[in-house]
Amino acid sequence: MTVSTLILLTACNDGDSPKKQAADRPAPTASAPPSTGTPAAGASTSPASATSTPAAAGSPVPSATTGAPAAQGASPEAAIRRFEEFLHGIGREDIATLCEIAGPAAKQAENEGAGPCATSFAGMFRMMSATQKKALTTATVNPELVSVRGTDRVDIPARAIRATITFTSGELGDSTLRFIDNAWYVVD
Repeated sequence: MTVSTLILLTACNDGDSPKKQAADRPAPTASAPPSTGTPAAGASTSPASATSTPAAAGSPVPSATTGAPAAQGASPEAAIRRFEEFLHGIGREDIATLCEIAGPAAKQAENEGAGPCATSFAGMFRMMSATQKKALTTATVNPELVSVRGTDRVDIPARAIRATITFTSGELGDSTLRFIDNAWYVVD
């Protein structure tokens, strides 16, 4: 199960179909919410996040880069650090971090009928136990189980997640990260 599928299923599990959610949602406006430029409380300040350009909820999703990615920022190690930041964000229920790192996947899910990123992740939190969330706050990724596809794609299966409990693909999903606009993003 992918992050975008999880977001879509979470939105659907809230009791409304995607069509009904779309009908109930107000029409989008041309203005984006203002950004304070400061990280959310409890947000990570790891080097991977410090070099990325945050995409606040409702902001445009980054576009694919052209040319070769920057050597250090595009490394598989940087992708793993970014994904660990994503996992810790799930554990802390840090919607700002999650919507920034999973912006492309969240946008895809929204286009497929799920609600906005913040709403979808809030629904996901309700589906997780306190034990699962706590385990994710310190989760790491086993780099030996990560698949590197070219210079801009990394696949991280759920079995690569090292935590105090075991997560399966059915619970958390397998994820693909892509190097876009000089940062790693969860795209699937």
